[in-house]
Amino acid sequence: MSILSSSVSVTRYIVKGKLEKPVLEKIYNGLTQNSIKDIDDDHPEKIVGWTSFENPYVPDFEGSSFVIGSYMVFSMRLDRKSIPSKVIQKHYAIEMARQLKESGRKYLSRNEKKSIKDHVIDVLSLRIPATPNIYDLIWNVEESWLWFFSNLKAANEELETLFLKSFNLSLIRLFPYTTADLMSGLSDKDRDLLLNLSPTKFTE
Repeated sequence: MSILSSSVSVTRYIVKGKLEKPVLEKIYNGLTQNSIKDIDDDHPEKIVGWTSFENPYVPDFEGSSFVIGSYMVFSMRLDRKSIPSKVIQKHYAIEMARQLKESGRKYLSRNEKKSIKDHVIDVLSLRIPATPNIYDLIWNVEESWLWFFSNLKAANEELETLFLKSFNLSLIRLFPYTTADLMSGLSDKDRDLLLNLSPTKFTE
């Protein structure tokens, strides 16, 4: 989801840990070493990586282009290949018929059928381009917070994994419990009370 969309969904995080100096160089290295790769002509069904905010289809982090004022602004791109089941079924049937005709047999074994299906999916995955999904983020390094413009569970999980891999920093998602625990200045006594709270079930 784009920062510039008319309506946005935001997940807030606290960034746990500090980057070693020089900070901008560390961020640049983390971004470039884990930038998105093209899988249109390859087999993987999914790939995730960083890309630039201004041009998400051609990742470029040169000249500290990811720095806007006191914020780091860049994007995570998640590319997926999705082959419609009916397309797989069609090509599987064609390949089955071809092999039966060539072999002169009436039936194929279970292993042969599996091999044919795997081959069909392999071939189709090279033909079908990946669909890109782009999620912007804003990171305030000094204040150790980050806004990620998506609430999708899968996207957030990919972000948390990629961020740790790229910068060796953990992201702590802020929801009511973590907000109260980390940002409310609780005393030890109040924190003990918080730990013992249980969720309330609302029923009609």
